[in-house]
Amino acid sequence: MEFKKVLILGAGTMGHQIGFLCASKGLDVAVYDISEESLAFAQDRAAKLGRRFVRMGKLTQEEAEATLNRMSFTSDAAAAAEGADIVNESVPEVPKLKGKVFAQFNELCPENVIFTTNTSTLMPSAFAEATGRPEKFAALHFHDVSFNNVVDIMPHPGTAPETIEAVKAFSDQMELVSIVLKKESPGYVFNALLTEWLRAAQSLAARGVAEPQDVDRAWMGVMGVHTGPFAIMDSIGLDTCHHITEYWSTYDDDPRLKENAAFLQTYVDKGELGAKTGKGFYNYPGPEFTKPDFINKGK
Repeated sequence: MEFKKVLILGAGTMGHQIGFLCASKGLDVAVYDISEESLAFAQDRAAKLGRRFVRMGKLTQEEAEATLNRMSFTSDAAAAAEGADIVNESVPEVPKLKGKVFAQFNELCPENVIFTTNTSTLMPSAFAEATGRPEKFAALHFHDVSFNNVVDIMPHPGTAPETIEAVKAFSDQMELVSIVLKKESPGYVFNALLTEWLRAAQSLAARGVAEPQDVDRAWMGVMGVHTGPFAIMDSIGLDTCHHITEYWSTYDDDPRLKENAAFLQTYVDKGELGAKTGKGFYNYPGPEFTKPDFINKGK
């Protein structure tokens, strides 16, 4: 099967990135969101991503312009769904919301259209039935498209084998490196490792052991890397981090995660969501952790 059009549900941080990547491989892309403001922001971010790809030598200027021309941004659900061969969802990490959005598009998309979710840590089985086509539903998870071409493909217990084959074929068409999981597991491979690391960092700050910046300094100084866990959380978005932490704190009835969620909530309540709002654990642009003397600060 050759895929020609991709429908992206959600115009947030990952939605516009995934859409841009698909368009850069020659596919038509519709990015759908209920918020006109989010759509305008995504369109601007996609243009910036195009300039970044040109600077990095991933695309020529002409290719970047052609990529953007293959993308549409709309709040018209029917128009977005028309002609789509595959759907990828990146709405907020709330199972009921994801299920509601998929149910809406189940009514708009033909039966042969594959549904996929880009969820970072949720189990697809939590909202598979709500999609209306659980056998044609699986996880297709992207990472930051600027720096890698790895995707995770993961079934839930009701996913048909041919669905995984189709998603793998889509990944191959996109020239991506596919990590195909044998069964459903929270966080796939990389994110499962990353989540435990971020939880440990959150706990250190939530329990008052160390300030977020000092946690980052420790990690960066010992590992010789350019970012720490709190800098990474800023790039993910503290609202997303909070959604994930709160969900699992309730699901597992975990006091540690509840404490972490309450810690993150203080930032969300102030609208300090990270890089996308200009402030989180750091101020943007030019966050402190990028300064040459950051690790030595307070020495």
